[in-house]
Order: sequence, then structure tokens, then C-alpha cells
Amino acid sequence: MAKFGFLDILQEELEKNFNYDFEINWDKRNFAVEVSFLLEAENPSRLTVTDADGVSSDDNIVVEDVVIFYNPVKSKFDAEDYLTAFPYPPKGLSAEFLSYFAQFLQETADAGLDDLMDFLTDDEAEEFAVKWDADSFQVGLSALTETEFFKYPRY
Repeated sequence: MAKFGFLDILQEELEKNFNYDFEINWDKRNFAVEVSFLLEAENPSRLTVTDADGVSSDDNIVVEDVVIFYNPVKSKFDAEDYLTAFPYPPKGLSAEFLSYFAQFLQETADAGLDDLMDFLTDDEAEEFAVKWDADSFQVGLSALTETEFFKYPRY
């Protein structure tokens, strides 16, 4: 039987518990795994929106956000570029953690989509961003019993 790495379990859990478009990018040189996802919203009133790069558009809105799993010793990245960042320990990440992560990411994306829809209808709103509730995540994480761990994948 082949030994899975946490990348395999992450893929399974996202396919099972996350209903937005997502992509997993394994950055082998940086010892990191990125999970990017898309939120899409219609823009029926053709509101002109300017993104973080300064590009303006009145088309439908597509927001991409990214989470990173990284090696705390070897990985290099700018935390500002990510919704949140998770270091993975030498023993890897547990199946329970990855399942909880996928479910929490689903809740975060749902709330983000709701916020995006509100942003598009609120004349007073100046900006929109998906928010990761680190405190709520930690509360749920503390209730987990982690039993089966999967290491960073080998190549």
C-alpha cells in the first residue's frame, strides 16, 4: 500500500468538503503547498470596482485568495500575500486537521461570498476582503483529537 502525503489527504478533503473552484499548487523548491480558491459574483448594476493591483472593471467579480502550508525552517514567503499561513511540523498534518481545515475554509468562503455580495450592493462600502477568523479556527482546532498524521510529500 502506498503511503500518502498530506497533499493527497488535502486534495480528498477539499473535494469532499469545499464547493468552490480551487487549485492546489505544490511548490517543491519552497517546501510549500498553496491552496487557491475563487469567489465569483454577478455585477448586475455594472458597478466599477478597482482591485488591489489598481485594475478597474465593471464586469462580474472574481476574487482569488490563497492559503499556504509551509515548512517553518525552509520556506520563504510574504504573509501579506496569503489569507492565512500554516506551518507544518516534521510529523506532518493530521487527517483530522485537514478535514477541519477544508470545512473551515468552506465556511470562510461562504462568508466571504456573502460579504462580496453585500459590498456590491452597499454604496458606502469602500473595500472588500475575505477574512480568516484565526481565533474561531483555533477554538475548533483545540477540540480536535488528531490521530493519523501525513508528512509533507516526497518527490
